[in-house]
Amino acid sequence: MKRLLSIELQKIWKNKASRVLTITYFVLLSFIALIASIKFDLGIFKLNLAEMGIFNFPFIWHFNTYIAAILKFFLAIVIVSMMANEYSYGTLKQNLIDGMSKKEFILSKFLTVVLFALCSTIFVFVMSLILGYSFSSYTEFGIVFSDLEYILAFFVKLVGFFSFCLFLGIFVKRSAFAIGFLFVWNIVEGIAKGILTFKIFPDSSTAQNITQFFPLESMSNLIVEPFSRLSVIKNIGTQIGVNDIKDYSVHFSAIVIVLAWTVIFMLMSYKILRKRDL
Repeated sequence: MKRLLSIELQKIWKNKASRVLTITYFVLLSFIALIASIKFDLGIFKLNLAEMGIFNFPFIWHFNTYIAAILKFFLAIVIVSMMANEYSYGTLKQNLIDGMSKKEFILSKFLTVVLFALCSTIFVFVMSLILGYSFSSYTEFGIVFSDLEYILAFFVKLVGFFSFCLFLGIFVKRSAFAIGFLFVWNIVEGIAKGILTFKIFPDSSTAQNITQFFPLESMSNLIVEPFSRLSVIKNIGTQIGVNDIKDYSVHFSAIVIVLAWTVIFMLMSYKILRKRDL
């Protein structure tokens, strides 16, 4: 496994675009810390995001993983390009000629996906600890390390999403078309969800029970938006008569669904590669 991973990392690092995108991704992740410096002063209206409690333990785990997950598209481009370059540069055929099996080839790609997700998760975990201890009003051990399920959800979400991107890269073979297909699929899921929610099952939870099995929707369900959890938002909602009934928890069923899609994407990738004439 170490040999396979080493081969993939060399391919990525020697590609200038992939190298720049990877570095940019982790630099942008570190910019989450700059949110603490954002302040608005409009006369009687003053807003300091850090003072709103976004970096308080344990809320910071939810907030940082949600924001960091938005930036995953940078690595998605790397994953898709990584596969597309195999076809355009002929390295896939060369690897197979050199004795690598198609199974090992897919495994090497999946190991890279897991490594990217793991590095991102560790980065967000360490950064959250630093920001939390710098700004949080609560630093008791039990509070600091509660809600760590968001870190697990973040890792699973990235592995699932990158596996989907890898599948698209193998299926489409062109990075631009694969990224385009990803956005089209997102739109299709959104339209299907809208039809199910507002047209077919408007007065029941049936639509949600169905859409939770959509690939991108299942990944989105792992970490829901955290902003309405903030006390200032809740107070505004109470004043205008809106009660917050959203479920912010990370559910085991959601993790299982995403892991199931990950397995499906990898098996489909292997099946396509095995049958395709290279």
